[in-house]
Amino acid sequence: MWSGPRNISTAMMRSFGARSGTVVVDEPFYAYYLRETGLEHPGREDILAGQPQAERDVVAALDAPLPDGVRLQYEKHMTHHMLPTTDLDWAAGRVNAYLIRDPLRVIASYAKVRQQPTLSDIGFSQQVEVFRRFPGPVVDADDLLADPPAVLARLCAALGVDYDPGMLTWPAGRRDSDGVWAPYWYSSVEASTGFAEPAPVKPVLGEQLRAVWEAAVPLYEEMAKHRLR
Repeated sequence: MWSGPRNISTAMMRSFGARSGTVVVDEPFYAYYLRETGLEHPGREDILAGQPQAERDVVAALDAPLPDGVRLQYEKHMTHHMLPTTDLDWAAGRVNAYLIRDPLRVIASYAKVRQQPTLSDIGFSQQVEVFRRFPGPVVDADDLLADPPAVLARLCAALGVDYDPGMLTWPAGRRDSDGVWAPYWYSSVEASTGFAEPAPVKPVLGEQLRAVWEAAVPLYEEMAKHRLR
C-alpha cells in the first residue's frame, strides 16, 4: 500500500492487521531514507538503529518466507521514502495499491509535527511516479472514512482477497509491528478502535504553505481519477 504521510495510512494498516492470517510491515524503508537523505526527523537515531539501512537488506527482509499460518503480507510504504536512486524492481512481484488524500488535509496535519513541509516531504509526486509504473487500485481517504465497509470490500475485491468484516475494528493501543517512530506520529491511531468519522471542516493553510498545496493538487487529481468509487 503506497501512501504519503498523514493519510490515515496507519489506520489502514490497523485494518489489515485485524484480518486473520495477515502480517503487517510498517514503513520498512524509513531508516534507508533517513540515511540516504541525512534528514532530521523525530526519533531519527532510534529509527536508524531499529531497521536495516541498506536497500538490498530491506528488500531481503520483505521477501523472507511468511510465518506459518500467514497468507497475506501487508506492506505500508511511504512514497517519499522512494528516492530517485531507489531500485523499485522488487515491487513488480507484488500487488500494488494506493491510498490518497486531499493535499489540504495532508499538509495541515504534517505541519503540526514538521512545520515547513516541502512537496517532496508529502510524497505526492513520488506516488504518481510509482503508480504510473505499477498501476493498481486507488482508495481516497475521504471515500473510505465516509463508508468503510463498502470501500474496503471494493478494495479487497480489487486486490483479489476476501473481504473480512473484522477489518472495521481493532483494539486500541500500540502494536509490536509499529515502527519506533510511533510516539511521534501515532497518538490518534493508538487511541482508535476503528476508522474515524470524516472531518466536517477543511483546515486553512497559512500563506507559507500555499505553494506546496498548489503543486500537490494536480498530482492528487491525477490519482483521484482512478479511485475506487
